Amino acid sequence: MASSSSGSGLTFKLHPLVIVNISDHHTRVKAQIQHSAEGGGGGLLSPPRVFGCVIGVQRGRTVEIFNSFELLYDPVTHSLDRSFLEKKQELYKKVFPNFYILGWYSTGNEACESDLQIHKALMDINESPVYVVLNPLINHSQKDLPVTIYESELHIIDGTPQLIFVRSNYTIETVEAERISVDHVAHLKPSDGGSAATQLAAHLTGIHSAIKMLNSRIRVVHQYLVSMQRGDIPLDNSFLRQVSSLLRRLPAMESQKFQDDFLMEYNDTLLVAYLAMLTNCSSTLNELVDKFNTTYDRHTRRGGRTAFI
Repeated sequence: MASSSSGSGLTFKLHPLVIVNISDHHTRVKAQIQHSAEGGGGGLLSPPRVFGCVIGVQRGRTVEIFNSFELLYDPVTHSLDRSFLEKKQELYKKVFPNFYILGWYSTGNEACESDLQIHKALMDINESPVYVVLNPLINHSQKDLPVTIYESELHIIDGTPQLIFVRSNYTIETVEAERISVDHVAHLKPSDGGSAATQLAAHLTGIHSAIKMLNSRIRVVHQYLVSMQRGDIPLDNSFLRQVSSLLRRLPAMESQKFQDDFLMEYNDTLLVAYLAMLTNCSSTLNELVDKFNTTYDRHTRRGGRTAFI
């Protein structure tokens, strides 16, 4: 790897979705490794590197990386599964016909010598692929993103042409949807020294606290009733009437009448939804017929034919 920066003159624009995908790929692999180690009784293993392809478009000297997808890597031969790569490429071309494979990504501190084998293997897809490296180690003192983009250049070293990696500068490019998503993720980041609490976790924690409080109060009421039944405390008729009134409401949820009324209301709601869908489809079909009649009427005026509908 050369210490100097790239001299190709390309401008790289990296979208946050790529960084999120690589981070999610690494996190899932790390969680699976830890779960397997805990289940087998062994110690925690270091997560392996993850690999994938980055896709996007190149307009002139500007390369914009929009998305990425995962790849299967063979650690023995240090190669990628080409059949899986070609299948994923074919699927992505159907959804994003304007996107092309610009290069590949991996995790680690920096580019390794073995990465050149994968880099050279992808040159039949892109003659000058880019290499995106994400450092998964957290450094709180680092202000920049732990992402590095490499290009490959052919240098003459000791009279022998060799392909080496050179660093390239990049900027973060976002669209409106990505800005909203990144802002949402930023508000869900863990606090200093705390656990990663999300909105879902906070909601579930609130529900758990409410159920726990309800359970404790029901237990107090039950102990109070048992004490009155034993004669340890005097009877409280007002309290017993309140408990009896509360208990009479519980069987209403299990009665046959409640089930019939609930199913009837549920079916009425579904029927209204189906009618609204049919009305929408009929309106769309009516507009289509009107457009077809207008178009066919113009055609018959020139050709002298009668209207079709």
